[in-house]
Amino acid sequence: MLIRVISVKKTKIMNLFNEVLAAKKQLENVVAATPLTQNLNLSEEFKSTILLKREDLQIVRSYKIRGAYNKISSLTETEKASGIVCASAGNHAQGVAYSCHLLQIKGKIYMPKTTPKQKVKQVQLFGKTFVEIVLTGDTFDDAYASATADATESQKIFIHPFDDDKVIAGQGTVGLEILESYNEPIDYVFVPIGGGGLASGLSEVFKQLSPNTKIIGVEPKGAPSMKTSMEENKNTALKTIDKFVDGAAVKQVGDKTFEICRHNLDDIILVPEGKVCTTILRLYNEEAMVVEPAGALTIAALDFYKDKIKGKKVVCVVSGSNNDIERTAEIKERSLLYEGLMHYFMIQFPQRPGALKEFVNNILGPDDDITYFQFAKKNSREVGSVVVGLELKNKKDILAIKVNMTKNGFEFQYLNDNQDLFTQLIG
Repeated sequence: MLIRVISVKKTKIMNLFNEVLAAKKQLENVVAATPLTQNLNLSEEFKSTILLKREDLQIVRSYKIRGAYNKISSLTETEKASGIVCASAGNHAQGVAYSCHLLQIKGKIYMPKTTPKQKVKQVQLFGKTFVEIVLTGDTFDDAYASATADATESQKIFIHPFDDDKVIAGQGTVGLEILESYNEPIDYVFVPIGGGGLASGLSEVFKQLSPNTKIIGVEPKGAPSMKTSMEENKNTALKTIDKFVDGAAVKQVGDKTFEICRHNLDDIILVPEGKVCTTILRLYNEEAMVVEPAGALTIAALDFYKDKIKGKKVVCVVSGSNNDIERTAEIKERSLLYEGLMHYFMIQFPQRPGALKEFVNNILGPDDDITYFQFAKKNSREVGSVVVGLELKNKKDILAIKVNMTKNGFEFQYLNDNQDLFTQLIG
């Protein structure tokens, strides 16, 4: 019986690997073979060879075109004529839209209302007259529920963003390209995980062609669906998620992708959203790279593996660059909070002339700045509750600020440690 089980598993592996090889041929002249380039700054920082697989340079600015086109092009003529339906937080939608345009197929695309405007606009741009966009719900899972219900009712093919053999195989071509581009042994590959399609396809390729390479999955800390499922030893849906890393924030991974990843991944790292934001800003300032939150995940993860990767050859998959400039303020805010440079207080502030000047002179250091000052509730009393935001140059200065407020009689409540109150007052 054991021999039979192993044999069945090997057959499934070989079938998927063969699907990836077939997908590579199917995607010729459609998908760009994106560059694998060494990043000198990161290599020097981590004392290793850091190679970036630039899937952000695809025509739709993410790897998602690979799986979408491979799946849609495999449909029968009857299925194509009926049109397709999909759900996406943005990048899969663009891949589907572009595929519909190339193949002249009608598509209906469901996306969360929270999808950045830039991604919605790009979907319409790539799909042109062949796609209809429906914005519904707050999360990918909401859009998914609406899309699958529509597909069932209209009897159209649903193009799953990750839990489909053809989609997984298409994403797996990223792994083939990495190995074709680099002749030396690769020690580590860091791959982002949303629903798990890319991690599944890529890891299968490496297990076949480069089994000594360690495959490290990376998820946002606020949406650890794959890691949670691994720990529970079953595909587990999360009750709530942080939607900020929209390209990798799903409540539940796929059943197929879970089974593949649980056997193929060597580790999963959870990266705080604030760390992702710091990485986005750094890549823009130092490398002139514009990446979306999910695209920064693997590079942000390097800090958490710096001792293990020293002296090694490491690949980070940069999955996408569909970032909305309107999110810049939020990205900076999250980064500053994570780095300990932005602090919010509820302060009982004297309502008299000169009080603010006194606060600045007696409480703040020369490099500290007030970036937010708002009365929580105005009244006629001698003191009023004021929400104050402070941006620091040195995170250690916060200790002196708290001491100075106590010394000078300013009663305060520190909001950074009170998430519920922080969300209510700051948003």
